[in-house]
Amino acid sequence: MVYDVIIVGAGPAGIFTAYELVKERATLKILILEKGRDIKHRKCPKHTNGGICINCKPCSITTGWAGAGAYSDGKLSLSHEVGGNLPDYIGVEQTMELISYTDEIYLKFGADSKIHGATETPAMREIRRKSIEANLKLVPCPVRHLGTEKTQQLYHAIFDHLINSGVEVRFNSPVEEFIINQNQVEGVKCTKEYYYAGKVVVAVGREGSNWLMHQCDIQHIPTETGIVDIGVRLECRNEIMQDINDNFYEAKLVHYTRFFDDKVRTFCSNPGGFVSSEYYDGNLAVVNGHSYKDLKSENTNFALLVSQKFTEPFNAPIEYGHHIARLANMLTRNKILVQRFGDLVRGRRTTPERLYRNNIIPTLKDAVPGDLSLVLPHRILLDIIEMIRALDKVSPGLASDETLLYGVEVKFYSNIIKVDNTFQSSAFKNLYFGGDGAGLTRGLMQASVNGILIAREILKSSTLY
Repeated sequence: MVYDVIIVGAGPAGIFTAYELVKERATLKILILEKGRDIKHRKCPKHTNGGICINCKPCSITTGWAGAGAYSDGKLSLSHEVGGNLPDYIGVEQTMELISYTDEIYLKFGADSKIHGATETPAMREIRRKSIEANLKLVPCPVRHLGTEKTQQLYHAIFDHLINSGVEVRFNSPVEEFIINQNQVEGVKCTKEYYYAGKVVVAVGREGSNWLMHQCDIQHIPTETGIVDIGVRLECRNEIMQDINDNFYEAKLVHYTRFFDDKVRTFCSNPGGFVSSEYYDGNLAVVNGHSYKDLKSENTNFALLVSQKFTEPFNAPIEYGHHIARLANMLTRNKILVQRFGDLVRGRRTTPERLYRNNIIPTLKDAVPGDLSLVLPHRILLDIIEMIRALDKVSPGLASDETLLYGVEVKFYSNIIKVDNTFQSSAFKNLYFGGDGAGLTRGLMQASVNGILIAREILKSSTLY
């Protein structure tokens, strides 16, 4: 089975690589290999059985067509400062040009034309003033919100377009290893099949990052230690976040803590959204959140993440994140732990009785009341508490006793794979890396842009002619 290009992973980076390739060269023979299910069969049983996870394998939330992005709330960040490291490779100006180009593709396939936070208003300036007083940095980032259900419809439309353009997609086909010969990649091996191609693009996303790092170890593909993001998902009533929700939809706020000087940031805010759980290999449960375009809750949720950049000899950010998540899973039998902020600062476990007398009703129904101080390292816990108290000065009420904290939220960014400015491996020819799993991006837009970039570099290659 011989192709021009094989793409490993059907997340945004892989999808947009294929899109740009067939747009510019319709005769190319392209294969996408995806370990999860197709878009029609990506159904999470939690949505129909009262919010209880039954541990599907592979998880339909994190694998399948469009990757974890299909079950995200679908926010397209239209700023070079948010969602990845592409400016380090191609510069700010080209990054912004490609964000604009990629945004037009999303609009073509049905993205909402409304952009949140594009024009600064007096109310936004007042929020910025409050942020400065609270030692918070407000990062400007216009956002196009798709909504979870609309995101799935959009990626379904792109799927149909690619299939009609001749792209072959094979689901339930996890790649086991690369086929390497004389310092260049020649294809990939699945469980029962070998596939060969002149170019191989690896864009597996965060769910596949552990597998990818294992392959890097085996093949001696150079990497560098990436940042570890660990924290919680905060849930409060919509009324508390109304000013930010109405003016920004999602405000990117960053705080550097007074004692440790650690970076803490807000991430993935979901006004009227729902807290969710997602499962990784080994039945590892971590918390996430999403929001629909039409279906709304009475709550807003967002992540609070503490970024840690480790130095030598540490080289295992994924395993470190797994270790923290496993501690929480141990206490809850592989469910998500939830604690009231008031109980956390008083050093006591949240009980079901305290939880359900709240004004805030948890949107994650199978979360288990518990104590985050038994899970998170002391330093990270203090960072989170300080961040919540800073945010309370911008959105009074966030530091309420009743605010809910779900744990843990871990972003499994892999070690950053060393690539040149064409995103080709420094170890093997014709092997390209992109997206979140390679440690290069951290969101839908920059992952999609990364796919466009890789496609354009492949199209320059004389071996395709």
